Amino acid sequence: MRVVGQLLAVAAVAFVGSQGVAAAGNPWLTLIFGGLTAVLAVVVYRWVVRRTEHRPVTELAGPGAGLALGRGTLIGIALFGLVMANIALLGDYQVRGWGSGPGAVGLLGFMAAAAVTEELLFRGILFRVVEKYTGTGIALVATGVLFGLSHLLNAHASLWGAIAIAIEAGGLLTAAYVATRKLWVPIGVHFGWNFAAAGLFGTEVSGNGTPQGLLDAVTSGPSIVTGGDFGPEGSLYSVLFCVLATCAFLWLARRRGHLIPRRQRTERVDAVTTLAP
Repeated sequence: MRVVGQLLAVAAVAFVGSQGVAAAGNPWLTLIFGGLTAVLAVVVYRWVVRRTEHRPVTELAGPGAGLALGRGTLIGIALFGLVMANIALLGDYQVRGWGSGPGAVGLLGFMAAAAVTEELLFRGILFRVVEKYTGTGIALVATGVLFGLSHLLNAHASLWGAIAIAIEAGGLLTAAYVATRKLWVPIGVHFGWNFAAAGLFGTEVSGNGTPQGLLDAVTSGPSIVTGGDFGPEGSLYSVLFCVLATCAFLWLARRRGHLIPRRQRTERVDAVTTLAP
């Protein structure tokens, strides 16, 4: 029941916030509503976890949060930039001109709300709870699959897109959390990747029918390269670069002693979750 209460509390903020963002009809209002949703989700998560688990919410500790968010955002933008650079080298990404500056502003709020609420739900609650019973590896795979399946609800969803998301985001974002035992870096990576996709490069994000961002651009060519209607997250380049980044974060997690083997889960999980990066 504790987990259900946590999920319902954060999901309620995500739902109300998404309705506000959808009804905004104005990029500046979208920025405001999205930002407020992100902040409120963090506040509610801290409150409900502290109330139900009776512990300091170390995964959202304040000191160093800004630096960690910035670092994660840069990683997300850089990774997506590598994907698009490779697609462009094949001639399958063309920029036709400038898109919408205000549209990019609105996407800042939209993507901030999505990144924060999804990370709190999938990494902050689901992964953290499952890891206590199964260890890091099984929890990473299980919650990654669930995260991928959740994207089947999107407008231009596909089975391959869901599989790609499970491998890319499910692995990368969870590994970023495990390496730091904080949610700030995965939130930053998630936001940076999504905003780069829609807000900077003007491409589709997870088949969502994303509004136009800073660039007016199109992709063409084989879906296995461009991701087709699902967007570049369905590209093999996205899978490749995210798997490499996942391996790097897991190597860091192993070096820091943050991985929890299943046979030792009960002895180590509480100690590991309080470790600083």
